[in-house]
Amino acid sequence: MTNSISEIGDAACIFVIGSNATATHPIIGRQISRAIKRGAKLIAADPRRTEMRRMADIWMGHQPGTDVALLNAMARIIIEENLHDADFIEKRCEGFEAFQESIMGPPLSMAETITGIPLEKIASAARTFAESSTATILYAMGITQHSHGTNNVKAVANLALLTGNIGKPSTGVNPLRGQNNVQGACDMGALPNVFTGYQKVDDPKVLKKFEKAWGSKLSPTPGLTLTEVFEAVNSGKVNALYIIGENPVVTEADTGSVQESIAKLDLLIVQDIFLTETAKLADIVLPAASFAEKDGTFTNTERRVQRVRKAIEPVGDSRPDWMIIRDIAKQMGAEGFDFEGPEQIMEEIRELTPSYGGITYERIDQDGLQWPCPDLKHPGTPYFYAEKFTTPSGRGQFTPLEYAPPAEVTSREYPLVLTTRRSTFHYHGTLSRKVDGLNDLRGEEQIEINPVDAASLEVENGETVKVVSRRGAVVAKARISEVTPPGVVSMTFHYPETRTNILTHAALDPIAKIPELKVCAVKIEREIDFGTDYLAWGTGRNR
Repeated sequence: MTNSISEIGDAACIFVIGSNATATHPIIGRQISRAIKRGAKLIAADPRRTEMRRMADIWMGHQPGTDVALLNAMARIIIEENLHDADFIEKRCEGFEAFQESIMGPPLSMAETITGIPLEKIASAARTFAESSTATILYAMGITQHSHGTNNVKAVANLALLTGNIGKPSTGVNPLRGQNNVQGACDMGALPNVFTGYQKVDDPKVLKKFEKAWGSKLSPTPGLTLTEVFEAVNSGKVNALYIIGENPVVTEADTGSVQESIAKLDLLIVQDIFLTETAKLADIVLPAASFAEKDGTFTNTERRVQRVRKAIEPVGDSRPDWMIIRDIAKQMGAEGFDFEGPEQIMEEIRELTPSYGGITYERIDQDGLQWPCPDLKHPGTPYFYAEKFTTPSGRGQFTPLEYAPPAEVTSREYPLVLTTRRSTFHYHGTLSRKVDGLNDLRGEEQIEINPVDAASLEVENGETVKVVSRRGAVVAKARISEVTPPGVVSMTFHYPETRTNILTHAALDPIAKIPELKVCAVKIEREIDFGTDYLAWGTGRNR
């Protein structure tokens, strides 16, 4: 997040797009409720009619995968009605003219056709956002998990720059991270193109610094993303995988293909706290300790680095991740892994990572600190870009954008759009499915179907149906609901016995390499038509 969680409650306007925040980020949801009670306007955009619809002043249930068309239309209306912050744009931004030209080309009426949202409602949202004294944008994977997810994020950033809603409290471009330490993992270099603190591996100065610190020759060539790894396995470029805290057999798009790739490996090592579906396929399983069994830090969605303290001793043969990795490195002959504990590791992080330079265990003993925190006297940074941006010029960069449809669209054979979501009770499922109470609340997969589509298909509530895409099929109980609009169906992916991601499309965003998990074309068949013989995973694999 460019800004802080607590600032949301003081915003004059909140625009939530591609996030069911009240269900999946309840702390954020409480801040939204706080802001509304203080008089804030809420604009919400989501293909599903979530709880946010009830709370919102303006609700836009746009078609899945049409975010750029919606955001560009809002930006165009703001410019045409002279509601943009011309002073902010002149003093602090660049590229405005090219951006303006890119969105002025297509007729504005096309936005209504593409998104399914009446143009007057889009205009009302644009005016409300632009005319508010402070407006913040919150988004999640409903924006990023598309074959054009990078453009979606840039469209969000364009809107913030256009209205001057960046670089001050209660504004900003604020992604809500998916799990409790996703931000921290990225900060620590768990990405293929950067070291810690997003220092690029192909920067000669950065490379030299890390080579000196680690006493090793390092590659300046960026590695592979998770999705690219499985392509490399198929082509024979990768023969072994070491997977830590990830369950791609359930969570990746087109999981049938992922499982086929894993079968080609010479060696699979999985390090996890549970014997996941992926771990069951491993040659070696390394039992890791849970958060309650180790010391360390988590970095949350607002960039706040916080202490995690061991509450119990590791159970059985499990050990903290850092200890397992340290001992493997030593067995491989690596030097510089003589760590005795996580606080010692944090000291090395501080030395090599400018944004973490002022973060020590002593300083985060109570409340934590938000990076960037470059030195021991720095108080941390509640919001970014107060004076300048991180571009070479120090100015915010507008990006010209054009709408592009999803990689896979509906057809006569596959007439429905499937969009995936998370459940409040399970989120991913690897941990929560071990809890009986949560399984009582939601113990099996359900596919949400609008009453209009259900009537057309003659599907009844609670009936078992088969959901089929071009990649495979699964079965699930039908849940007839107006939450999902006509022409769209929705499922979670929390249930290994119903691997929803068998269905989803692995088309990648060309820059972020994120698959299009939020949009794919499917058809629904009734149980009476397929009986007990159905596709369990992957095209052509019967059960």
